[in-house]
Amino acid sequence: GEPPRSVMVTSAVPGEGKSFVSANLAVSFAQNIKEHVLLIDCDIRRPCIHKLFGFDDRPGLSEYLSRGTPLSDLLFKTEVNKLTILPGGSPPPNPSELLSSEKMWKLLKEVKARYSDRYIIIDSPPPKLTAESEALARQVDGIILVIKYGSTPRELISDLINTIGREKVLGVIFNWFEMGSLGYYGYGKYSKY
Repeated sequence: GEPPRSVMVTSAVPGEGKSFVSANLAVSFAQNIKEHVLLIDCDIRRPCIHKLFGFDDRPGLSEYLSRGTPLSDLLFKTEVNKLTILPGGSPPPNPSELLSSEKMWKLLKEVKARYSDRYIIIDSPPPKLTAESEALARQVDGIILVIKYGSTPRELISDLINTIGREKVLGVIFNWFEMGSLGYYGYGKYSKY
């Protein structure tokens, strides 16, 4: 079938590296797939995508949703060719309402329709902590789960998959993996290569 054009990246709990993975996934797509990428920071309670690309705090998604700031004023090109970000903006008092709103739904629909040649990567807060992630999950083509290796309880992962829908899960990224933990196999004699 058609490849997913909008992908949400989330995790079961904070601190698993989902924003780092979102940013790296967006860079990888822009550099290797040869198509434009829009990276949206939907973690508006704790936005950080802009910092990963060297930007200071600036208006973003929360200003678009709450004040009607034009989208064109909020998109920023990065140093990576074909990669644009929509920062989270200033943390609002009502993030759940904003991200679950019809305006947010229309935004996702609009960027998917307007930029049919563009991949959209969404950095989303953990669904267990915020209700809006479930609303976002319904609007995207696929979801990637970031799991901290050896740390995230299986029950939380299972609950997360049941919450967002197994059919939407494209895959899992094990983050914080240490090669030394394998014990039985390493690169040992191949390290000089």
